[in-house]
Amino acid sequence: MAETDKEINPQRIKKMKKTVLFGIIATLLFIKCEEEKNPFAITDGAIGPITKTTKMKQLDSIFAQDSLVKLNPIKGALDTQGEVEIYEKGGTKLLLVSPYDESDPNSEIANVQVFDSRYTTEKGLSKASTFKDVKANYEIAAIENAINSVVVFLKGTSLYLTIDKKELPEEVRYNFNQKIEASQIPDEAKFKYFMIGWDAGEPIEIQEGDI
Repeated sequence: MAETDKEINPQRIKKMKKTVLFGIIATLLFIKCEEEKNPFAITDGAIGPITKTTKMKQLDSIFAQDSLVKLNPIKGALDTQGEVEIYEKGGTKLLLVSPYDESDPNSEIANVQVFDSRYTTEKGLSKASTFKDVKANYEIAAIENAINSVVVFLKGTSLYLTIDKKELPEEVRYNFNQKIEASQIPDEAKFKYFMIGWDAGEPIEIQEGDI
């Protein structure tokens, strides 16, 4: 009986190892699938189902269960030609998507403005966050002093945000040439705009409406 056990045990151990290995792989695949299914995750190069290589004309199929509102004033323009607002079924405004070329539905996406606070980065940053959350989790690459806002760029990410100057101390609100430091922005300052800019390394152009 002992000799039989010695012959069987290695086989059982090998089988158990395979079972455990398959279990680990299945769990990792499940976790990966769940992450991919998250429609509100902001990751490197993606926000929910939209990636930096997504074309404007694909938004119709990507958001087939939602509503797209085109902002292009050109008569006869396609629904995904020019800037597009995306609304969840029920009316919640999710995103404003802007292409590189507003005349081309094949254009890839340049910028995404986030309206819904369910969209969250891996570090928990969202439209509902404050500047304290930024300082705790990100390194600031630059702060631009605009007319009505300051624009904050986060190092190593495609994220940038604007903070209304009403949130700042009065002594730094009106000097447009002054260099504003992170220490001058209150922890409780909220975001006016929460943006993703896929600019292929080019400087982001801040539009008049952003400042």
